[in-house]
Amino acid sequence: MYNPRSFRAEEFISHTEVMETLEYARQHCNDKTLLAEILAKANRRKGLTHREAAVLLLCEDPTVTEQMYQLAHQIKLDYYGNRIVIFAPLYLSNYCVNGCTYCPYHAKNKHISRKKLTQEDIVREVTALQDMGHKRLAIEAGEDPLHNPISYILECIDTIYHIHHKNGAIRRVNVNIAATTEEEYHMLKEAGIGTYILFQETYHKESYEKLHPTGPKHDYAYHTEAMDRAMTGGIDDVGLGVLYGLENYPYELVALLMHAEHLEAVHGVGPHTISIPRIKRAEDINPEDFDNGIDDDTFAKICALIRIAVPYTGMIISTRESKAVRQRLLPLGISQISGGSRTSVGGYDMPEDPEDNSAQFDVSDSRTLDEVVCWLMEQEYIPSFCTACYREGRTGDRFMTFCKSGQILNYCHPNALMTLQEYLEDYASPHTKEIGEALIQKEMQRIPNAARREKAIAYLKEIAAGKRDFRF
Repeated sequence: MYNPRSFRAEEFISHTEVMETLEYARQHCNDKTLLAEILAKANRRKGLTHREAAVLLLCEDPTVTEQMYQLAHQIKLDYYGNRIVIFAPLYLSNYCVNGCTYCPYHAKNKHISRKKLTQEDIVREVTALQDMGHKRLAIEAGEDPLHNPISYILECIDTIYHIHHKNGAIRRVNVNIAATTEEEYHMLKEAGIGTYILFQETYHKESYEKLHPTGPKHDYAYHTEAMDRAMTGGIDDVGLGVLYGLENYPYELVALLMHAEHLEAVHGVGPHTISIPRIKRAEDINPEDFDNGIDDDTFAKICALIRIAVPYTGMIISTRESKAVRQRLLPLGISQISGGSRTSVGGYDMPEDPEDNSAQFDVSDSRTLDEVVCWLMEQEYIPSFCTACYREGRTGDRFMTFCKSGQILNYCHPNALMTLQEYLEDYASPHTKEIGEALIQKEMQRIPNAARREKAIAYLKEIAAGKRDFRF
């Protein structure tokens, strides 16, 4: 049944293969020779198969785990440098016809406030996000053909790209909406989206169908095969993820890596990003009702394993997680985080309303964007607002070739520093600006190509003089 080149969900995510992989891992997770071989392969930046990763996952030797952590840290630096890309979610609508038992947007929830942004609302929300300093958004919406048709999503994207307030502009809109048709994915591509993101929630088919008892999302195959339709429809960059806590985590990690292998085998390019959300408390949702929660140690191990198994992928952690958890995971492979996020519909422009219950989940890291930017720089990370690759056509296999070739320090590094300079000039507090300018001066010296370094320095001077949007 298992066939990574198949377009059928139950063949490229074969339940039998997952179970056999986990049994193999249980039998070999203490085999020191095999463990050494797997770690050596990871150290060569060759990635890992789902079976090799499963062996490391089930190995409980703390020495092996520490080696994984060190590898994950170095591999992230090799592929993405010390940059951390910043984004924010924008919730357009929480109308939804699905019955997902873990999500407060489920159709039977009569307690939650149902909201949908008008185009005028979007202007206010995006202006507020621009005034924070954001350049990259991930738009979110429930699945509802009446309230949230593709025409509405496309109109919202067009509105967002045309909002310019002071020096603000959203330069990349990523999209996290329900699985749809190849034709509609082509329409999203034509609208200029960045990454199409769709969480699988769980790859375990039986659990998936129980967790999604009603609505279009109940169709496991249609949902699981969505990335193939998206890529066939012309979308170069797709983002995977499961919701940890719904099903047994070893099963989920193995299946996730099988999905990445499938995309690589069929389309020649794996996932642009992998997100690692855990189920959180929300209106009408109690995480304790689910039996598969994972502790912080396991969460860290999963993060490190994804990084060494799929070294080229961007890894995302959102404000679902606390400052402490995010700080722990940053050195283990994370390359993107959200900042200053609101998970309610209309949450950026309106003042905090204790009566509003339209949020999809509770935010655990409630710091402002400026506080997050400052915190990153204090740890010598570069907060990046860069969208250059997307706008220069370095997407899909072109991005992966560029990423794997080690050109980060000549392209992404200076681009990140220039967008950070924009943030410091336009939005930063005095303390953050002071830290940032010192960091930029230090990091500029790390650009290997002398000509590119000199050009980047010249661009920085132009940014300080009021010009914007330079990129390599």
